[in-house]
Amino acid sequence: MQLDTALLVGTLFSVALYLILQRSFVKMLFGFVLLSNAVNLFLLAMSGPPDGKDSPIISPNSSSYVDPLPQALILTAIVISFGVSAYLVVLLYRLFLDHGVTNACELYHPKSGDTSKGEDAPS
Repeated sequence: MQLDTALLVGTLFSVALYLILQRSFVKMLFGFVLLSNAVNLFLLAMSGPPDGKDSPIISPNSSSYVDPLPQALILTAIVISFGVSAYLVVLLYRLFLDHGVTNACELYHPKSGDTSKGEDAPS
């Protein structure tokens, strides 16, 4: 079970880093979402297995409680990553509306002869 989780976290990290290093901003967005999910799964895996531990709500007299800190960190990370992902989606949409491209190479190095880019084009 722990080996499966470690392989899944490693795969998610590697795919996310590969997508973040791409030239398309849409792939970068998907890479960021995968990276945030990989971090959440990593935090959950590092909290340890709950084998032999009771929940504090079910048996308050038990001495082996489940640590609630990783769960609180994951919940906070989910909320923050959702907010940042929503911001990146809106930023990507605005970039597409302003420039008409979602590729970093086309954004910074426009094709020769294309003067429809607005104020930055030489006259």
